[in-house]
Amino acid sequence: MSTASRTAPAVLAAALLLAACGSQSASSGGEGEGGPVRAEALCPSDSAPYGSPPSVEPSVRPSGTPTALPLPSVNGVAEDGVKITALYAWGPESGCAGVDNSADFELTNRQTETATYTLTFGFFPGSGGGVDNAEQTVEAVGPGRTVKGTVVVGERGGSAPEVTGVKVIKVRSVPEAEASSASGTCPESGMHLYADEGDAAMGLRVVGLHLVNCGIRPVRLNGYPKLTIQDEDHRPVDGVRILQGTDQISTGLGGDSGPKPVVLRPGEAAAAGLAWRNTTQAGEPVNAPYVRVWAKPGADPVMVVPELDLGTTGKLGVGPWRKDDTHRDSAAGTAVERP
Repeated sequence: MSTASRTAPAVLAAALLLAACGSQSASSGGEGEGGPVRAEALCPSDSAPYGSPPSVEPSVRPSGTPTALPLPSVNGVAEDGVKITALYAWGPESGCAGVDNSADFELTNRQTETATYTLTFGFFPGSGGGVDNAEQTVEAVGPGRTVKGTVVVGERGGSAPEVTGVKVIKVRSVPEAEASSASGTCPESGMHLYADEGDAAMGLRVVGLHLVNCGIRPVRLNGYPKLTIQDEDHRPVDGVRILQGTDQISTGLGGDSGPKPVVLRPGEAAAAGLAWRNTTQAGEPVNAPYVRVWAKPGADPVMVVPELDLGTTGKLGVGPWRKDDTHRDSAAGTAVERP
């Protein structure tokens, strides 16, 4: 079914919901099987995040009363380890303003190591029209563990058709030991490494890799990030040339000159660009969501999810590290020294 996506408004509405109606989250499976996050627990605003320790004093929290909607039989089957277990419609009488729908789900980690998941769900109306997509992150799910959670979408407006179904759109997982981060606790490497949202125009894709020195010692770079590409099942992707420089992809991206030594003091940052085209001609297109990145020789790998759609070009360009003078780190100097 061809539909128009309204991802950005839905995600924004879900973020606003966190302030209006408590916190949504999924339980961690690191120590044991998580309990359910019931839709009724989304309200009111003083409800504690799921999985947090109980407060010393009991809180009077009247529950919302959403309307349960029937699920298509297909949703009783796990897709990529995710099974939708309930769908709810909310209204003014539910006791929670700012939300139209929520869905409960179960996630099972079928891998052999602890992983962090990003799940994308599509809420769709029975009469056709746009699909509201919402993302939920589930952190540190242990191998073989099953956790339960809830995902929500905010108000759509009075003219939007009613939601009658929900499905799993996309499942992405990253080994917990290789999870990227832009802020928060400084990794043992002393470096935050992450990918930005990127840009796409006329078939050209550009994604930035960013490295922040969150430690207390200088970080020295001189060269290109080392990359390996993985498919949806985390298998290595063969047949793609990783080029040093981006000039063979497109001129003017700033990645066509050679590398220069970069020294990052605590709080300073560097950036390198990934560039590719999604041109499709004869042959099998390559779609690979994951890129494993080593910032420099000997560094620990970090996995990012730039969603490479390389078409049949067979090429991915990577630019050299350049100091990012636009970055400002207010937390500089607060990191703990790493061995």
